[in-house]
Amino acid sequence: MANLRDVRLRMRAIEQTLQVTKAMNLISTAKLRKVRKMLADTMFYYQRIKKTMFDILSDAGDVQSDYFRDRVRSNNTAIIVVTSDKGLAGGYNANIIKYVNELCEKVKNPVLILIGNVGYRHFIHSPFVIMENFTFHSQIPTPEHAKTINKFFIPQYLSGTFREVHIVYTHMYSTVKMLPVCRQVLPLSTEKIQEELMSDGAIERVKLSFDFLPSRDEVFYSLVPLYLRGVIYSALVEAYASEQSARMAAMDEASKSAEEMLSSLKISYNRSRQAGITQEITEIVSGTESLAER
Repeated sequence: MANLRDVRLRMRAIEQTLQVTKAMNLISTAKLRKVRKMLADTMFYYQRIKKTMFDILSDAGDVQSDYFRDRVRSNNTAIIVVTSDKGLAGGYNANIIKYVNELCEKVKNPVLILIGNVGYRHFIHSPFVIMENFTFHSQIPTPEHAKTINKFFIPQYLSGTFREVHIVYTHMYSTVKMLPVCRQVLPLSTEKIQEELMSDGAIERVKLSFDFLPSRDEVFYSLVPLYLRGVIYSALVEAYASEQSARMAAMDEASKSAEEMLSSLKISYNRSRQAGITQEITEIVSGTESLAER
């Protein structure tokens, strides 16, 4: 009986775990669907800004700006690392952390700007310098979140604290293929913006001359913060979508494992219960025969 009670307790615990994993799977599915729609709704706006940025930078000889020049006063390389605030997402965070560790070995004087609790809990014990940590409590990314991050690193870059700024996040190529990628945020580069436009499916942008009102410089300085906000925002949304997809896969595998364990325990429970019943019947029959012989 004690063995049966233990099996029943284990079955109950697994059933409760199965309910949690299925619920988390459904929640991640809903969040993934919502964040994909948000990205599609906003990316057209940032794509238009990116094209205008290329038009300005293609003739940037007239624009004297530190946004597309190396900050020679510093050798520090800022790396913005996007991880999640929660675990239970398979290898999502582990892959990002491994990628950042390898990247830090290649660049000069890496300085980390962390987004997410998981990354902070890991890198706080690493030898790398952590300049700031942002936590949005697992909220769906918004342009305001990107604006908050920009307000921190852009003035640092312009003041010469960083020579370059990169962002590392997980890009979701498909629901089964999600890989960490590194994207240079600053300094700006005409060639890289052209590559991004091509990778986004746009027709190659030809260098043309435009008239900008009130002036090229004023339009440029107005667009750069919006462009950088779009870069950070798109990275945050991609990372969030990848996180939800990874959590869906992890919870799906956990649910399958729980169902297999539950099925195995049910078989063991039924066998034990049947053996107990058989033993009781045998004892009753033996007792009856004993009484009959007397």
